[in-house]
Amino acid sequence: MSKKKDTKAEKEISENEEIQPEVQDISIEEQLKKEVSQEKDKFLRLFAEFENYKKRTSKERIELFKTANEELMTVLLPILDDFDRGLAELKKTNEEAALIGMELINNKLRNSLSQKGLSPIGVKSGDVFDVELHEAITQIPAPSEDLKGKIIDVVEQGYKLGDKIIRYPRVVVGQ
Repeated sequence: MSKKKDTKAEKEISENEEIQPEVQDISIEEQLKKEVSQEKDKFLRLFAEFENYKKRTSKERIELFKTANEELMTVLLPILDDFDRGLAELKKTNEEAALIGMELINNKLRNSLSQKGLSPIGVKSGDVFDVELHEAITQIPAPSEDLKGKIIDVVEQGYKLGDKIIRYPRVVVGQ
């Protein structure tokens, strides 16, 4: 009887061994599929991150090119102001030749700077004062009621480089 039990036990063990490799094969396949899907997910995330990096760096590069001249332009702004003051004084004199020569140089300089993206901010007396666009230097009593809260005088012209304001116009406001 013990031999019969042994053979029955051996049969059960051998059947379990046959079943067990199949179970192991299935679990190995599932495990491999799971690992492949995890690696695929990692790859997709890494690819998306790299695409975002490329977009971000290209945007930064474009911004850098647009504002690369900003430091140079801010250094030249006081020179433009001096040109304006010099031209205003020359207009008071009768020196026609000097005035024409200075206007030619001024126009050439301004055209060169505008080609590089520098543009003046259009402000004139009588415009409404806007805190977002103007820098108030001082307030004076308004000469008339309709000039209260409006720009009386422009002390320094404002400039933009592309879409970015690099110097706000400095103005006197009526109170």
